[in-house]
Amino acid sequence: MGRARGLGIAAVVVGLVGLLAGLGGVVYGRYAFGGSVVSGESMAPTFGRGDRVVFERIDGSEVRRGDVVVFSAPDRYGFDALVIERVVGVGGDRVACCTGEARDARVTLNGEPLREPYLKGAEAGGGYPAYDVRVPEGRLFLLGDHRANARDSRAFLDDRGGTLPTSAIRGRVIDDYTVPVVLGVAMIAGVVLVLVAAGLGIAAMVVRRRARAVVPPPPPWAARV
Repeated sequence: MGRARGLGIAAVVVGLVGLLAGLGGVVYGRYAFGGSVVSGESMAPTFGRGDRVVFERIDGSEVRRGDVVVFSAPDRYGFDALVIERVVGVGGDRVACCTGEARDARVTLNGEPLREPYLKGAEAGGGYPAYDVRVPEGRLFLLGDHRANARDSRAFLDDRGGTLPTSAIRGRVIDDYTVPVVLGVAMIAGVVLVLVAAGLGIAAMVVRRRARAVVPPPPPWAARV
């Protein structure tokens, strides 16, 4: 029975480790990360229609200039789905467009031309009228990378300069998938360990039944002459 007991203990230990790894990965992954599918071309060429993006759930106060974020603004867009755009200005910044002419035009940030290598066709203005916005504290100025095909802060300049409250931010798009991959491995490992624990449990029951089925030989004094 000693072997059966050992297998049973191993099954419990391995099973608990598997549950902790699997459930821990699932819970943390759902809490820390999210996913979305790009439905338009406003962020092309960085992200195109149908691209799947992963974002880390952060507070809007953690957003930095240049971050690509997902947010919800049903009062502005008329739907609850997530919108993806790039943060150009944060609270206190002055964002204006455009200096220069035609394809040489540039958005300026606090008076300095903004380098934007991600733009589609290098069109900084995208055909929108000129603007000069001082971003209020606690708000963000957002633009799409495809300026000619983006309904971003420029389309809502009459609403506090088109800026968006940081509370609308749901997450920051990531390009380093190390943490999500580690979480995925942890979840898979958890499933494997639970299956191993089940196998150990079955083995323990088999050994226990076999031990009970063995009939000990009769004692010498029970033998008949």
